[in-house]
Amino acid sequence: MKKEIRIVGFDDSSFDKFMDRKVLVLGIFYRGGNFMDGAMSAYVDVDGDDSTLKLIDMVKRSKFYKQLQAIFLNGIAFGGFNVVDISLLSKKTKLPVVVVIRRMPDIKKIKDTLRKIKMDDKIKLIEKAGEVHKIDGVYCQYKGCSRELVEKILKITCTHSNIPEPIRVAHLIGAGIVKGESKGRA
Repeated sequence: MKKEIRIVGFDDSSFDKFMDRKVLVLGIFYRGGNFMDGAMSAYVDVDGDDSTLKLIDMVKRSKFYKQLQAIFLNGIAFGGFNVVDISLLSKKTKLPVVVVIRRMPDIKKIKDTLRKIKMDDKIKLIEKAGEVHKIDGVYCQYKGCSRELVEKILKITCTHSNIPEPIRVAHLIGAGIVKGESKGRA
């Protein structure tokens, strides 16, 4: 696999779950783990259902679409519980989709919370995403590819931390835009 593999990483910015109705989602395009090629953004509804279709649209309208090799997401949901259907995202874009999670999620607690707030339909999307696997110090779910491919891409794109660079940079830029300055870990 080439070191200059072109990928995109998505992360949402900070938001106030009690005040904000929308949250900014940033997509950062990288060649490998060393060179940022571009950025794009869109807003999704907090706790909504529009993240999957917004990501599909962003990826497919990108000038880099034909060269993209994979899509990375910082978690399976944006704006609280706006859960991404990673199977549909992979199918519609014809690209592997990898969800990267820093710590093992408490799936039972997430499901209990979704039931409590009457968002049971989102549980199916989380289950549909498949098992969470520990790979190279992070936890991942993936569709449209093998574990071996995920391992190879992580080795290429994780240059400054165990998080792929496009996700790390999306997180930093999002915090800088919304809060005025990025703080903490990406």
